[in-house]
Amino acid sequence: FAAMLDKLNIPQPPNGIATNEAEALEVAKQLGYPILVRPSFVLGGRAMQIVYSDAELQHYMRFAVEASPERPVLVDKFLEDATEVDVDCIADVGHFEKWDRASSLSANSKDRLEACPTIVIGGMLEHIEFAGVHSGDAAMVLPPHTLSKSVIETIREYTHAMARELKVIGLMNVQFAVKGEMVYVLEVNPRASRTVPFVSKAIGVPLAKLAAKVMAGRKLTELGFTKESWPKYWAVKESVFPFNRFHGQDILLSPEMRSTGEVMGLDADLGIAYAKSQMAANAPLPLCGRVFISVSDAHKKDAVAVARQFAELGFEIISTTGTATVLDKAGLKVQRIFKLAEGRPNALDLLKNREIHLVINTPSGQVPRADEVKIRTTAVYTNTPIMTTLSGARAAALGIAALKKSGYSVKTLQEYH
Repeated sequence: FAAMLDKLNIPQPPNGIATNEAEALEVAKQLGYPILVRPSFVLGGRAMQIVYSDAELQHYMRFAVEASPERPVLVDKFLEDATEVDVDCIADVGHFEKWDRASSLSANSKDRLEACPTIVIGGMLEHIEFAGVHSGDAAMVLPPHTLSKSVIETIREYTHAMARELKVIGLMNVQFAVKGEMVYVLEVNPRASRTVPFVSKAIGVPLAKLAAKVMAGRKLTELGFTKESWPKYWAVKESVFPFNRFHGQDILLSPEMRSTGEVMGLDADLGIAYAKSQMAANAPLPLCGRVFISVSDAHKKDAVAVARQFAELGFEIISTTGTATVLDKAGLKVQRIFKLAEGRPNALDLLKNREIHLVINTPSGQVPRADEVKIRTTAVYTNTPIMTTLSGARAAALGIAALKKSGYSVKTLQEYH
């Protein structure tokens, strides 16, 4: 895989392979922490983990996996705060073994279309959460809403180049990470992905049906699918989790998939589409009330803008000392409450009394603190919407603002298509 990307001059995060603990430590030393480690032989992100130290890596290699020359562990440099993008495409490249690019370009337009393989991107989905959350768990937006035109074009070029090189017949899924204007390939799967049903419903094209016909020998030109279909509305995918059935289980998302389903929100307004997705996932956004904000030191600076958004929407802000001090210095009105170990009333009391209507809580470190876990699990138990990333909190503020401005309406899927 790395050799193919090098040949095509497509960037990927620095990486290596380890078959034992010593090799893993050596690769980590070369790459630098944090790193993403995963077995090379599982699906669904099983046993995939972000590692920040030698001690964590040693524990992972000893207890999480059984590495061997036949079952190596993949080690990648983890790109912090990168935006992840999923791309599903369909291609018939493998039907054109003797395809000659130069001669096809000299033919007339009709003959050229018939003589060339076709590669069509069905959907380009931008993750709302930063890279590091499994694609099966991440909330996604189709089409992308923050990527620049140059980044989108780069993603398109890389996708087409890999489909041609792999001679894909049928579906292919690519996962990208974007940092600034730099685009990296995380992985390529020459198969249908779990996002195909969502993309198909969003754009109104049965991608799996078309792919099956392509695999049976048909060409995309014969099937009439030769151009990308970018919807003129927003489609937001949100995941559904079973945490309410497992009281006490921390809800923090990770590279290992935990969701049991997904829902879709459609609308011409992105905020409304996101709000609809939360309604469908049984976590409707509140339009007023109190927001409890408690974030890690690394997120406190960015939390100011998020808190200001909610204050401008009419919400009362509640925080513990650390976050409250930062928000207060920024000129925001904040009600301070005790940490769990300091006294009462604290966040648990207010949650149980239904006096908190939205929770924004980001983890303070690689190992979650006990009081954080209690707050998050109590929020689930009391059916209080909770955001564990600032990007999710921004999306929630966008949705609430849109709902307060215009409300929402419902249309049939056929009306969108």
